[in-house]
Amino acid sequence: MEWFTADGYWLSRLIFQRVLAVIYLTAFLTAALQFRALIGERGMLPVPELLRRTDWRSAPGLFRLHYSDRFFAVVAWTGCALSVALIAGADSYLPLWAAMLLWALPWALYLSIVQVGDTWYGFGWESLLLETGFLAVFLGNAGTAPPVLVLWLLRWVLFRVEFGAGMIKIRGDACWRRLTCLYFHHETQPMPGPLSWFFHQLPRPLHRAEVAANHVTQLLVPVLLFTPQPVASAAAGLMVLTQLWLVLSGNFAWLNWLTIALALSAVDWSPVVEPPAQSAAPLWYEVVVIAVAALVLALSYRPARNLVSRRQVMNRSFDPLHLVNTYGAFGSISRVRLEVVVEGTDERVVHPGTVWREYGFRGKPGDPRRLPRQFAPYHLRLDWMMWFAALSPAYARPWFGPFVERLLENDRDTLRLLRHNPFPDVPPAHVRARVYRYRYTTWRELRATGCWWHRAYVRDFMRPVPPGPSPVSPTRRS
Repeated sequence: MEWFTADGYWLSRLIFQRVLAVIYLTAFLTAALQFRALIGERGMLPVPELLRRTDWRSAPGLFRLHYSDRFFAVVAWTGCALSVALIAGADSYLPLWAAMLLWALPWALYLSIVQVGDTWYGFGWESLLLETGFLAVFLGNAGTAPPVLVLWLLRWVLFRVEFGAGMIKIRGDACWRRLTCLYFHHETQPMPGPLSWFFHQLPRPLHRAEVAANHVTQLLVPVLLFTPQPVASAAAGLMVLTQLWLVLSGNFAWLNWLTIALALSAVDWSPVVEPPAQSAAPLWYEVVVIAVAALVLALSYRPARNLVSRRQVMNRSFDPLHLVNTYGAFGSISRVRLEVVVEGTDERVVHPGTVWREYGFRGKPGDPRRLPRQFAPYHLRLDWMMWFAALSPAYARPWFGPFVERLLENDRDTLRLLRHNPFPDVPPAHVRARVYRYRYTTWRELRATGCWWHRAYVRDFMRPVPPGPSPVSPTRRS
């Protein structure tokens, strides 16, 4: 069938596949290096407990057959190896069916990880990676021109990512409609980057212009993805520029880079790059792609309805395999930044003069003199969840107690998630957590104090806890 393939998108496919492979590598590496403390057999939210609470139908995956920390490590590091092979272009040297299998393996492995990731894997970019990775299986390799249907399905994913984010903003916080959300966002976002302080200092009229441009990019430009070329390519290019702006201004794991990869898949390079010779698609491949397209369209009903619903939800999967999902971000914006600061002491009796020493996290704000670092696309899961914990103790209740218990034991795997342990030799006698209000300093304050942040005590998050079998949990918010 002549309509089935689009020769001019061979370079778009190549760039998309290599970027996706890098993102896969980042995701698997994140899992391999962090899982023991988060979801391992002795983790804060152990996988075996989750498996006992859930069934095959709600969360299918490899770990239904067997779970051990060693087996999880094998899965994660195998995913890393497969990702490296895909980055190197191994799929280009395989027959079409084998190349599809090579792309299917990391998808199946990462799906298995997400299914047992519990709260730590509840982010929208997990589903986005799985949905995009599933479609990548059917995109073909260098020997066959890209199938048109899969290219359109990738645009459908990109449309939902951008349009869903735009609609949740318009329906949500009034500051988006007033164009004032960026007065606060760079300061209160989950994990600021090294340039976020400087973005916050931009003049307010420029912040308003940023919000207006964001509305255009997320509400109007996505529609242009479905128009003829070169308009669709121009629309994709605008999205890439917007996402690069977000990369510079914050740390959002691989969300921005995966969105960029999706946008690049919509660019037609044929006017500037001659496509190589490619063979016709075999009949079995055409049948498989058409069947997959029909499946995705059928599963798209609920996500599409969600986009136009007054009760729009964001970052939700409507099927257990995360094949078609709904997306969105920052429907509401915090005006004040609250941070949970965790401290310990080696004094056996706590009194008003007790000396407390602070634990340092890798990404989240802590020491006011420390400029935030750039970690994305790597995902610091504990740091992100600490941001949610500061919003409400309810977010942290399942895992914060186990986290503190492991600090009281100087648990090696847990301490590896942190930047600084103030008790390297002997575990602390007590651990506590307090909530502080953080705000960016001004230019004058930065010159005078060398501090990027100013912080002030707000309330206790968790009173001092000694080692022992008694459970610990965050203090209820008054």
